[in-house]
Amino acid sequence: MSTGTETEPEAELAEPGSETNEAALESLLGERAIARDDHLNAPGFVINPNDVQDVLSDLRDEAGYDHLSCVTAQQYEDRYESIYHMKKFADPTDEVSIVVPTTVDDPVSQSAEPVFRTADWHEREAYDLVGVEYEDHPDLRRILLPETWQGHPLSKDYDQEKPQLVTLTEHQNPIQPDHHDAESDTMFLNIGPHHPATHGVLHVKTVLDGETVADVEPDIGYLHRCEEQMCEQGTYRHQIMPYPDRWDYVSAGLLNEWAYARVIEDLADIEVPEYAQIIRTMGAELCRIASHMLALGTFALDVYGEFTATFMYTFRDREVIQDILEDLTGQRMMFNYFRVGGVAWDLPEPREEFFEQTREFLNELPAKVGEYNDLITGNEIFQTRCIDTGVLEPEVAKDYGCTGPVARGSGVDYDLRRDDPYGYYEQLDWDVITRDGADNYARVLCRMEEVEESAKIIEQCLDLLEDWPEDERDVQANVPRTLKPDAGTEIYRAVEGAKGELGIYIRSDGSDKPGRFKIRSPCFSNLQALEEMSEGEYIPDLIASLGSLDIVLGEVDR
Repeated sequence: MSTGTETEPEAELAEPGSETNEAALESLLGERAIARDDHLNAPGFVINPNDVQDVLSDLRDEAGYDHLSCVTAQQYEDRYESIYHMKKFADPTDEVSIVVPTTVDDPVSQSAEPVFRTADWHEREAYDLVGVEYEDHPDLRRILLPETWQGHPLSKDYDQEKPQLVTLTEHQNPIQPDHHDAESDTMFLNIGPHHPATHGVLHVKTVLDGETVADVEPDIGYLHRCEEQMCEQGTYRHQIMPYPDRWDYVSAGLLNEWAYARVIEDLADIEVPEYAQIIRTMGAELCRIASHMLALGTFALDVYGEFTATFMYTFRDREVIQDILEDLTGQRMMFNYFRVGGVAWDLPEPREEFFEQTREFLNELPAKVGEYNDLITGNEIFQTRCIDTGVLEPEVAKDYGCTGPVARGSGVDYDLRRDDPYGYYEQLDWDVITRDGADNYARVLCRMEEVEESAKIIEQCLDLLEDWPEDERDVQANVPRTLKPDAGTEIYRAVEGAKGELGIYIRSDGSDKPGRFKIRSPCFSNLQALEEMSEGEYIPDLIASLGSLDIVLGEVDR
């Protein structure tokens, strides 16, 4: 497999997961590591709540752990706990978990935000849903629930039956008369939450200085559905798998399902048959193309109102993919096709018709991509609106935990399909696409070129599936009827979703349901960088930058 452009790691300790590497980490942390709490994916170190910034700074600067991929908070009977899941952009298989316990009576921990900007929103969510407070956090307030909400839904003392009382001010008319503050020359402007350019129920609070954007604050939570809590109430084997389709609900169903499949299969030590892995890889890449088609069409609509050609063309091509996926899975949107240990069933019969239909789409795709380049990337208006707007420098993208085309459009050479291989990707020939422009234009080009790479992957999968011996077409592993991982087992695993790193943390409590289920949404971290991309630009540039992030609010809010 082609490796794309290589990046030099900031520092190397030793082979990831080796005793030498763990000894080096122990030496680096010294007495600040008060205990061990290893996870299946990474060595874990327990530290005091007032050592968070020092420890994370040393891990980033001295050991090269420059990617804070996720923050998980949870409550036990005797303590609260925050887990900082850290890895390297240069090698995401080199991971470490920093566990920060606090007392139940005083759940206060030092904030990681001064070290990693991405901790801003992640810690706000931990405070909102679990109740851990973070000292030195620049803006510790609720992020998904309204400020008037009473209690923390994922804490053990939360009363599910208690009605929530909303204060009268929440019922005031949000459309207030215009007024002028003599102390300020700025103007406050609401964008959304019901606006086509917000790609869902997103409220963007914007402050303008003349025609220039002075401040942007994305206000999320309008589509929060307690997905993590629902997964904690479902059984591992059957009841959780239908939920991932509903996170990024527009195109990426199989990619979402793979995130859960990967984490539970590693947790329960289940080996997926090779044939099923090829089917998974093919289906996932079809979903990736469908997602990028949707992103391209809506972006053209955002930037210069192109509805009649580009928007309709992308949906026309996307419908062909939906037809193929419907034949494969039985559904057009909420596929529920992956199973723990494999897939639900084999390719549809007659197989020859399925192969012919899919190959016909792949054969027509290059001409269609060329057509999109003529319509969009060569369009003078599009170039003026996108080149050098929404600039997100590589180190800033890393600091915010941006992944997927958003990061790769800034030259960050990071793709879990290659860097933390799963499925059948390692056996196939394809390239990781990166762009150095770091602007709205680069992100569009990145997605369009990724469509071509996905097509290469699908074609290779079709070749393998066509020639696979009939008596070796195993679609599922032999999975126990009831899965009960050992109590206290913890794991974080991620896949390369259409929009970036989609990860899941699970802690087993010994039952057939997770004790804790945490979703790491790529859209959540990517959206956090909107302020960085938009300040000093114009409102149309803000809309273009938001569109270039390709967010889906179902995945942002969960």
